[in-house]
Amino acid sequence: MRFRDRTEAGRRLAAALSGYRDRKLVVLALPRGGVPVAAEVAKALGAPLDIMLVRKIGAPGQPEVALGAVADGHRPIIVRNEAVISATGATPLEFNEICARETAEIERRHQRYLGNRAPTDLRGRTAIVVDDGIATGATMRAALQAVRSREPAGLVLAVPTAPPSTLDSLHGEADAVICLTSPDWFGSVGEFYDDFRQVSDQEVVDILAAAQPATT
Repeated sequence: MRFRDRTEAGRRLAAALSGYRDRKLVVLALPRGGVPVAAEVAKALGAPLDIMLVRKIGAPGQPEVALGAVADGHRPIIVRNEAVISATGATPLEFNEICARETAEIERRHQRYLGNRAPTDLRGRTAIVVDDGIATGATMRAALQAVRSREPAGLVLAVPTAPPSTLDSLHGEADAVICLTSPDWFGSVGEFYDDFRQVSDQEVVDILAAAQPATT
């Protein structure tokens, strides 16, 4: 299965989530790539759209390799990948310095995307967490743990594509996992899209402004 772009992926994902339409929902996107996908899901399900800010903690000199991730919140949630930390030889000082930089980027994005808007109250709602795909799962794990700490009535992970091993590792973090395609030969998320251009900050702001406002 391939997707023309994130909008098409979101529409297909929304169809797979149609059984949740009658519940009290909130759709949470992981910026930036997850926002156009989640916008289609929220629109189809008649749910408010909000975001869950999370950043990968990349290894020194190998930023694509995830030492862990940090997620936004009253108390930021940090997930460590101890096996990768050990394999890369990253020191505690290096980890903490990179984590601090990514936490600062989360704050920048929070102000850019949300301003002073309060986060959606998840209590009594089923939270559907959406991204455009998952590779290692480090950022999604942090996101799910951060969302769970806000005490939603239910927690659903929904993505167009992810490798089977990553999905298996995340099943314990959510009440349900929805993924449209998960082949054993998984290489990268971008391989499943004809158009996988980077989503800009302004696009995120515009999509959030056009979406149904999140309520608290």
